[in-house]
Parts: sequence; C-alpha cells; structure tokens
Amino acid sequence: MNYGEFIRFISYFLDGIFISYAFLLIFSYTTLSIISGVALNYYLKKNSFVDYNVILDSPLAPSVSVLVPAFNESKTIVDNIESIYTIHYNNFDVIVINDGSTDSTFEDMQAAFKLEKVNFAVNMEIPTKEVRGVYKSMLSTYSNLVVIDKENGGKADALNAGINVSDKALFMAIDADSILEPDAVLKLVKPFLERTDRRVIAAGGVVRIANSCLVENGRITNVKVPRNILARMQVLEYTRSFLMGRMAWAQLDGLIIISGAMGMFDREVVVQSGGYAHSIGEDMELVVRIRRYMSENREKYKIEYVPDPLCWTEAPVNLKVFGRQRSRWTRGTIETLTDHSKIFLSPQYGAMGLLGYPFWFLFEWLAPLVEVVGIIYMIALFLTDNLSVSFILVTSLFVYTFAVFFSTWAILYEELTFHRYERKMDVFRLWIAALLEPFILHPISLFFAVKGNVEYLMGNRSWGKMERKGFLHRKEKIKKNRFKSLD
Repeated sequence: MNYGEFIRFISYFLDGIFISYAFLLIFSYTTLSIISGVALNYYLKKNSFVDYNVILDSPLAPSVSVLVPAFNESKTIVDNIESIYTIHYNNFDVIVINDGSTDSTFEDMQAAFKLEKVNFAVNMEIPTKEVRGVYKSMLSTYSNLVVIDKENGGKADALNAGINVSDKALFMAIDADSILEPDAVLKLVKPFLERTDRRVIAAGGVVRIANSCLVENGRITNVKVPRNILARMQVLEYTRSFLMGRMAWAQLDGLIIISGAMGMFDREVVVQSGGYAHSIGEDMELVVRIRRYMSENREKYKIEYVPDPLCWTEAPVNLKVFGRQRSRWTRGTIETLTDHSKIFLSPQYGAMGLLGYPFWFLFEWLAPLVEVVGIIYMIALFLTDNLSVSFILVTSLFVYTFAVFFSTWAILYEELTFHRYERKMDVFRLWIAALLEPFILHPISLFFAVKGNVEYLMGNRSWGKMERKGFLHRKEKIKKNRFKSLD
C-alpha cells in the first residue's frame, strides 16, 4: 500500500466513523422523543383521574424533609424558603444548610424567620464539616423550619449535614435559587406510594427557567419567556432535556441523573450508600451510586420521573457564569462516568449499564469532542480540495434543519401538554430562539464543553462561583414601570 492509498483508506475510515456516529445520534434522539411522547400522553391520561387530596389527607403519606444547601444565596434564599411554605403537604419539615456563607445569607434568614439557636444532637451517620449550630424559627408559620450553620464544605457536604439532621423517610434536595410549585411534593411522593412490585429509591421532575417570571409571596405568578437571549435559549435546552430526554430514560429504566435543582430520595438507601460524594457532579453521582448499591445487593428498585413542571430555577444570563456552569457539568459527567466505569455494558446493572451509561458516554461526554474533530477534519478536506463547498452546505443545512425541528417539536410538546406560556408572542419568541440557537448557544456550549474536558485533564475539580441576579418581584416590576413612565 503506497502513501496515497493509505491516505484514502484513512479518509474512508474516518468518513465511516463520522457518518455512523451522526446517524446513531440522530436515531437515538428521535427514538427518545417518540418514547417520551407516548409516555407523556399516557401519564397525562392516567393523572387526569388522580385526586391528590387523597395523598394530602392520607395518614400513610410518607414524611419528607426539604433540604436546601445555601452558600452566598442572599439574593434568593428568603424567596426560596417562602416558596417551600406554599406547597400542599402536611408531614414535612424544611432544613436549610448555611454552608459557611460569607454574605448576608444567614442574617437574612435570621431576620425574616426569627431564628434562635437550639440544643440539637446531630446524628453523624455521614461525616461532614463541623456544625456550628442548629437554629429553629420562633414564628408559628415556620415552626418546622430548621437552619444548620456549618463550616464550608461544598454542596455535597451541606446536603449530608441536612440528611444527618433529618429524621424523615424521604428527603427532597433543592437548590437555593429554586421556586417550587405548590403540588411539587405531592406529585413526587406519589410514585413512592403507588409502586408495590419494587422499591422506589428516587424521583425527579421537570425544572423550568424562572428568569423574567414574576415572583409574589414565594410563588411564580406570571410566567414569561426570558428577555435575555442566553436564558431564552436555555429554556429550549431544558424543555428538550426534561420533556424529551429524561422522560424516555425513565421509561427505559436507564435514567442516571436527577437534577440537583430538585429531586426526592429514599433517605435510608442514600445513607446506606454513603450519602453524597464530594464530587463536582454530586447529583448525577448519587443517582448512579444508589443504583449500583441496589443492583449489587440484588434488590428490585425503580427511579421514577414526573414530567410535570414542579420547580423553577434561575439560569445564567452572562457568558462568564454560563461558562463556569457548563464546564462544571462536563467535568462532573466525566468524573461520574470514570468513577463508575465498572457499569459500562455490564448486564449486572440492567438498563443503566446497557443503555443509560453508554448513551451518556457516547453522546454527552464524547459528542462535543467528536464534533470538534469532525469540524477540523472537514476543514482539512476542504483545504486539500477533497471536499466541495456544496457538500458542506448540504450537510450543514441537514444538521441545522434537524436541530430546529427537534427544538420546534419540544416547543410543541410544551404547548400540547402543560401550556405554561399563555401569550402567543412568548411561544413565537421561543421559536425564533430555536432558529438562532444553532448559531449562538450551540457553539458557545461546544466551546465550554471542550474547555471542561481540558480542565478535567488538568486536574480542575473546583465548583466555580455562580452569581445570582435574584427574582423579579411584583413591587419591583411596579417600580420599574413607574420609572419608565417618567422617562
């Protein structure tokens, strides 16, 4: 074989790899969207007959602790706690963990909820950083509010401290910038009650973006599409991920992630598994580890997913914070997949090992790297006159059309099911964002995903500072409108 034949062989080989990978990627996402559509339709029909008041009034309803880790969350922490107290559930408590905040997070909670220090023996089932004190609210409305003040140890350490203090059967972990829907706990508890053939060890739900939405008394009262274009495009991402991705994976029993913004877990199983690991992707890592624990102990279990929008969170609105988030997500994914590589294609772990893990490995971790290599390869072929401009244009048009179609399908899913955006203009703005996303958000996300891979290889395991803007309140909106009228 001479040099020219060798180059042609390599070229044909790479062509085959890239074409096969692209076909498999498109096939996978299309299949997942179809499964999600069927499952979502079934869920809506089934739940149209559900009376959640039965759970609310039932003495068999499990007890729940709502855990809120907080580090420098002064802009949203009071709203977050107030939103929790709008939920419809009887047997619950709220445990906020002040993880060594250096801003006014603790002082804001103390002033708003009249906190006083109490004598409390913490059961250290899971080792954590030192707990400086446990506080309870002296207000009757917030009598079941507990605040833990501890040394900074990271989100996982804070959640472990909350688990140690909790004495409830289940716990729900939420972010300090999250706003819960009133029926969030009811809908997440339901799968734990209705499954009799196996033990439900965790349940997750849909998380939506609250940027530009109006918050009043801890509740989202006016849902709007974000004004910020970066946040608006993230709405599309979240819709595709939660409604068209995780719904399908739950049906296939291959779900390996529950959003850190909101998830409910069996406390006993989590404690037996060792609690949250000190990982930059602690939410994904915990789900994988408790699934491993159940599989290795040959216990029947189930991870459930509720497709209702149950939680609202604040999305990054500038590239700096967005980049930190996406780099951390990438590094967290790599860390979890490498730490649990034993699962890969192992029948012992069922659908998680045979479907979920391989998908995350191929299309979440490797996809950005394959795309960058593919772009470089196409440029090299073009510069050596081995690729025509027409082929590049046709290929790019095909990819763009599929991306827009997929986002449009996600918007349609939303409109046909939960219809949270009541103004037609909001839906139109989302669709315009879908047309622009492949040119704006995708290249940015690709860059930070590759950056995350590089940072992981360089040993970067830091969390990265996340800056909050805070939620828009009705009083603030009225004030802004007054200034506009003066202008």
